Amino acid sequence: MENEKQVKVRYFAVLREKSSQSEEVVTTAATTYRELFVELQKNYNFPLDDTQIKVAVNDAFSDLDQAIQGGEEIIFIPPVAGG
Repeated sequence: MENEKQVKVRYFAVLREKSSQSEEVVTTAATTYRELFVELQKNYNFPLDDTQIKVAVNDAFSDLDQAIQGGEEIIFIPPVAGG
């Protein structure tokens, strides 16, 4: 598809467990980080929805509704429980 972009996605905690990998390069037609997360959630059956995660792009927190440019490193951050 001509509107697809490649991004590197890194996974932590439950997202790493469900995807069985720590990172991957994803080709996606998603236009926002939220759309990308929903796409990955369906692929890997993540137990969290898009209201429960935060996103960091190129080592800085970002908004889930920010547009994907292509070439970014994206980290979806699940809730972390402290003790």
